[in-house]
Amino acid sequence: MQLKQSKKQHVKLRIGISGASGFGKTYSALQLAYGITQNWNKIALIDTENASASLYADLGAFNVLDLQAPFSPERYVEAIETCEKGGMEAIIIDSISHEWAGTGGCLQIHEQLGGRFQDWAKITPRHQAFIDKILQSKCHIITTTRRKTDYSLDMTSNGKTKVVKHGTKEITRDGFEYELTVNFEIVNENHLVKASKDRTGLFMNKPEFVISDAVGTKLMEWCNSGSEANVPIDERINRCTSMKELVDLYQKNDEFHADQFKTLFQQKRKELEQFIKTQNVKQNGINTST
Repeated sequence: MQLKQSKKQHVKLRIGISGASGFGKTYSALQLAYGITQNWNKIALIDTENASASLYADLGAFNVLDLQAPFSPERYVEAIETCEKGGMEAIIIDSISHEWAGTGGCLQIHEQLGGRFQDWAKITPRHQAFIDKILQSKCHIITTTRRKTDYSLDMTSNGKTKVVKHGTKEITRDGFEYELTVNFEIVNENHLVKASKDRTGLFMNKPEFVISDAVGTKLMEWCNSGSEANVPIDERINRCTSMKELVDLYQKNDEFHADQFKTLFQQKRKELEQFIKTQNVKQNGINTST
């Protein structure tokens, strides 16, 4: 076991988008993914919504994996692995609701086993394996989740009433949103969203807004901020202010052992040695004079 300082280095985003049918979950997810990758070819959409992804083909040449029933956890895991092997940077799972409440999903599996409470002992590990795959993926993951639909009669500014559609409870197992970096809830048919969970601090308690690719870019900037991985190697070497810091940098990063970096390390070492020698001379001079 070893303690290490926390860093945002190599962070992969886990983003949820939930809303009622027709609120724009798929479009919003694609906008986010493009903002994250800046490359449509590096985006894969796992489509469980009867090829609905084809409606957005004009946005760019993103990749689609059509996932048909049964929507078991294992088939979702297989789909994610297929996208990873295809070299994708961002994977959209549209939607995860089928894994829970769709044909062949967890609720149906539970019913087929007999519907008893103890039958969850067989299903929960399978569902958790699906969640773990999302959390451990080397890709950025964006999930969409259906919300149960409700309606209300609202009063307009001119005193008339109109029927308004709302999304209520997410159709997935309780607690999923707590696993996410950010969870966006689309609140109405105008595609306005709010953050119901936000580890980045970028969107929580902010006015409602429409998701665009700029939101994905902003999230990537958050991922990369403070990450030493994005600082050029020569600059990281030059930042060292002590021999210990220089040695630690060399020992903890195997990629720095390549021949092309040895000269940089040697030059910095000589510079630090000269600095230390100069400081010692000055210190001895002060001690002699006193």
